[in-house]
Amino acid sequence: MGLKNTTDRYGSLSIRMHWLMLLLLIAVYAAINLHDAAPKGSDLRADLKVWHFMLGLAVLGLVVARLFARLTSGAAPAITPPLSQWQARFAGAMHVALYAFMIGMPLLGWVAVSAKGAPIEFFGWHLPMLIAQDRDLYDSLKEVHEVIGTAGYYLIGLHAAAALFHHYVMRDNTLLRMLPQRR
Repeated sequence: MGLKNTTDRYGSLSIRMHWLMLLLLIAVYAAINLHDAAPKGSDLRADLKVWHFMLGLAVLGLVVARLFARLTSGAAPAITPPLSQWQARFAGAMHVALYAFMIGMPLLGWVAVSAKGAPIEFFGWHLPMLIAQDRDLYDSLKEVHEVIGTAGYYLIGLHAAAALFHHYVMRDNTLLRMLPQRR
């Protein structure tokens, strides 16, 4: 399988980036949920929060790479049989929402951490603060970040459910286009 998309399948680069993104998102959610379960004041709790930040920023880096790959990999493979117009519009809106989520959440988290005045590390690099310290703004941004994070569960779940619905009920190739090929 080549790197570029074909008429019936996504290329290996798009497929690998898609599934890597899923693993990263699972890790981001796991880090923050385990953080919440860890004892307050513990090193484990602090480390999990740092991992949540770093993995979230890794999502941002990967989504930028995915967007570049999407622009250079050729047209998306056709869905057969073709979707109805309303389904195609809904699928497009879902992809816009997912990309907005994958870009917006890491940026919102970065801005929130900046407002808190906390250092921002990314695997040994110290990233710049995006805004000046402002505790009230931090509290508001943190709350928005948490609400959107909860909505992210539903957004990702709906995306997965739609792929399974297309595969098992509609019996089209929506899911097959993104699965790794068996040798």
